[in-house]
Amino acid sequence: MALTLVQVNFKARDDSALGRFWAEALGWGVSSEGPGVTNLEPEGFVWPDPAAFYVDVVKVPDPETVKYRVHLDLATTSAAHQAELVARLKELGATPADVGQGDVPWTVLADPEGNVFCVLEPREIYRDTGPIAAVVVDCADPRAMAGFWGEAIDWTLHEVTDDHATLRSAKGVGPYLEFLRTTPGAKTVSTRVHLDLLPNPVDGQAAEVARLQTLGATPADVGQGDVSWMVLADPEGNQFCVLGRS
Repeated sequence: MALTLVQVNFKARDDSALGRFWAEALGWGVSSEGPGVTNLEPEGFVWPDPAAFYVDVVKVPDPETVKYRVHLDLATTSAAHQAELVARLKELGATPADVGQGDVPWTVLADPEGNVFCVLEPREIYRDTGPIAAVVVDCADPRAMAGFWGEAIDWTLHEVTDDHATLRSAKGVGPYLEFLRTTPGAKTVSTRVHLDLLPNPVDGQAAEVARLQTLGATPADVGQGDVSWMVLADPEGNQFCVLGRS
């Protein structure tokens, strides 16, 4: 296994502004690898530290405003912490969001560009994840998705049912990757929030892309042009990138 899930990638109208929001939300540092890209990293880590998970915010001309299948769940340590975090996020520009969640113990918000995320009530499972409890992917078949992603990346399967599947880094650090069964719906636009995978070694990108295709991934064209990364889609059409040497 030579692929690691290293970061989540947000498309944005204003990468600097959205990056500042998420840096404040997570308590992370901010840097930039170039114009139109804002990089967020936990304090004290240098990319690509295998014990850390990162967020990239990338400027695009006109990001879509439909509901996406990937979102973040934020962890809290107490009811007071949850209330304080929700209040602080609203001060930073987050707004309440209704996705049909009903009466639940977590709070659903949208960031300043409309990306929905959840602030969870305290849960023991997320006590050591850092500020991001989980990267959550809506899907039709959690078992199948766990099968693909469990083979694709160096993460351990913790739980799988017909409705829910959970994976985490084999090192037992960072957020979980979760697949939640949802009612199937049409989704033909590009993914605004996606996952980035890093081959080890980076020069093994082509071999890893070929391996992923044998698992059921397919090439995807999102207008990326001639770039160092490869864009693929998993068996349910969620786009992701296999990074290369830039």
